[in-house]
Amino acid sequence: MADTATRLLALLSLLQSRPDWSGTELAARLGVSPRTIRNDIDRLRQLDYPVDATRGATGGYRLGAGGKLPPLLLDDEEAVAVAIGLRAARGITGIEESSARALAKLEQVLPSRLKPMVTALTSTTEHAPENTGTDAPDPEVDPAVLSAIAGAIRDVEWLRFDYQGAARLVEPYRLLNWQRRWYLVARDPSANTWETFRADWMEPRMPTRRRFSPVPLPGDDYTAFAMRSIAASGWKVHARLRIAAPAEAVLARINPAVGVVESIDAETSVLVTGADSLDTIAAYIGMLGMDFTVDSPAELRPVLLRYAERYVRAARVVDDA
Repeated sequence: MADTATRLLALLSLLQSRPDWSGTELAARLGVSPRTIRNDIDRLRQLDYPVDATRGATGGYRLGAGGKLPPLLLDDEEAVAVAIGLRAARGITGIEESSARALAKLEQVLPSRLKPMVTALTSTTEHAPENTGTDAPDPEVDPAVLSAIAGAIRDVEWLRFDYQGAARLVEPYRLLNWQRRWYLVARDPSANTWETFRADWMEPRMPTRRRFSPVPLPGDDYTAFAMRSIAASGWKVHARLRIAAPAEAVLARINPAVGVVESIDAETSVLVTGADSLDTIAAYIGMLGMDFTVDSPAELRPVLLRYAERYVRAARVVDDA
């Protein structure tokens, strides 16, 4: 099956490269018999690719109207899965237009038997909001930025970019998509430190074209490292909270991405956490279910007071009732 699929792709490529081909020419180019070419042409037609027969002394083939789009050699389940994935990606800020264009192109080359299914999914599926963990708007990521990062990772080349007013030069290793945000896990070769960068804060410069020798990440778990790093430095605002509970108890209550926990003594720990706003921190810290005090920032205290007063008013209304 793999050889047949590869040959069909090669056959489509030849048909796209010039208007007319004879069966003999195609057979010679692909190293198969004319009968195999006829069978392959029939397979393409069964997949709804418009391959027309041409008249002449020897006869031939021509790719008809609509055949210039990329070939779709997927089974039914794979084709539907790709369509659903592209539709879901239209809800990701920064790449929704690209995803919509790709979905439109895919739908044009879908076999006719699959179009009703994809149309039904498209017309009956609603897209619920995903960014429910913060009051801040979704960050917008330029697809060109993601492409530059991914290309540097693929080519094992240093990546140079501006980041929050500073020029950076790093060894890029992994891209991570989490909470509708994109992050780069990279190593700073000058300081020999590993860091996580938010892609929407990055402005890539010209490609360096300078390769590097990869260095293994301690622990070899890029996702776990990114989660810890995001908690400490990947948010717009951060807070340092002293918790009246041992570190083990705090760690049992939070996701690693929520914050970094430091043990002070047997009964006290420090939680360093972050979010896109102080309001989000104020709302979520109450869910910890533990007493705490604010070490920093001082601006968080009036936000907590505002929430506390609101909760007290709500409780009094229930009591009065």
